[in-house]
Amino acid sequence: MKTIEEPVVIREGDSFKVVLSKYGALALDKQENLSELIGDVEGDLDLENGILIFDDIKLPIQILGFYREDLKQWSWAWDSEEIFGDELIKAAIEMKQAGIDAGIPEFSTSVIQADFNDCHTLAMATVGILDFDAYYAVNEEGLDIFVAIEKGNVPEVNSVEKFKDTFYTFQKNFNIYPKIAFDAYTKLKGHGIKHHDDFDIACLGESRIIVGFTERGNVKTIQMLLEEE
Repeated sequence: MKTIEEPVVIREGDSFKVVLSKYGALALDKQENLSELIGDVEGDLDLENGILIFDDIKLPIQILGFYREDLKQWSWAWDSEEIFGDELIKAAIEMKQAGIDAGIPEFSTSVIQADFNDCHTLAMATVGILDFDAYYAVNEEGLDIFVAIEKGNVPEVNSVEKFKDTFYTFQKNFNIYPKIAFDAYTKLKGHGIKHHDDFDIACLGESRIIVGFTERGNVKTIQMLLEEE
């Protein structure tokens, strides 16, 4: 009997840690795409035209929020329409509604006590949930403004090696649930997954990524079996 896999969605009662587990690896994958496109070039934010500029590359954006280091505060852009205008905060408004619907205060509270790394995780969750191309932080007059790049502007770079490395980096460097993360990342990238008691297998064409888990759900091993040419 064929198992029907559950889709990756935000469910009522999900904590922010669960949501980041579901969508963070995909966001990290997207950040790698952006890095491939822009290299070491620093971006300039043109708020008037709603674009992020990297030399001759111009990318349309949405404003997610901003961070004040002196106050250790993240402020969602949906609470600053008078600053950014209604057109550039549509994504932030969507996140507010998602937070209200699922009971996730990190999305529905206008101002959050946070450090800079927390801001990155909020942006990562947003990019994964709303399927933007990537996010970027620009420092403007003492504020770190986080923006999301509209979908369809950053070319995707995909490989089995990238998939493995992205998942390894995500589960190693972020406070998440690795088993949830591997399942969600695999599905969101459009691959099949097979579940077993203490390991899962992601099927990328004829190649396989096999992740072994401890009883506590932490990653024990990651193996890559490449398709024979």
